[in-house]
Amino acid sequence: MRSGLSPNELREKALRGQAKGMIGLLLLLMLPAWALTFWQAWIYWMLFSVATTMMSLYFLKHDPGLVESRLSAGAKAEREQNQKVIQAMASVVVCAMVMVPGIERHFTGLPLPVALVVGADILFLIGLWIVYLSLRENSHASSIIEVRSDQPVVSTGPYSLVRHPMYSGCVLAFLATPFALGSLWALPVAIALSVIIAVRLVYEERFLKANLDGYENYTGRVRCRLIPGIW
Repeated sequence: MRSGLSPNELREKALRGQAKGMIGLLLLLMLPAWALTFWQAWIYWMLFSVATTMMSLYFLKHDPGLVESRLSAGAKAEREQNQKVIQAMASVVVCAMVMVPGIERHFTGLPLPVALVVGADILFLIGLWIVYLSLRENSHASSIIEVRSDQPVVSTGPYSLVRHPMYSGCVLAFLATPFALGSLWALPVAIALSVIIAVRLVYEERFLKANLDGYENYTGRVRCRLIPGIW
């Protein structure tokens, strides 16, 4: 544990935050659509809710320190000014990404074929699975950019393929989201969000090279940041 929270307090705080996130996502999906028949959104929401709840419960049991380190997130929690700006932008764009499909539904009826929606749902889950593997491998994966005194360089598991596999999983999930929600209008928003993640990654790498012993050597061994064999 990294603070004075007891196991029960940590569990309560983490699951309360999880519940708030699920309710917030449901409102962002459904209110713009103004229809409970938005089936693509229901499937997406259920997949997100089940997957992230299972992840929370797993890490509460097996790595509570990781859970605690990720309780503080967002622009206010960041220490670097550039990251505050990036996180604030990301928060706005995430909200837009999940709201736009409901708006589009009013104008187009979301004509994407069911097979494409289902395929995107599968890619969304794969993205979350990559995030889970990354968190399981790296107990120091804080939600803000920081380096602790006892922090090692992790180069095993998905970190042997790319230097930021958690971001890789997030980007895959983001790019799958518009199609999972039956939307084409949200795709440019998801691309913009992915670009914001890439910018955050570049700043994070500069910070890690300056503050984490051994990280520069690691970048020489694992050449790609986000996409294996490409970048």
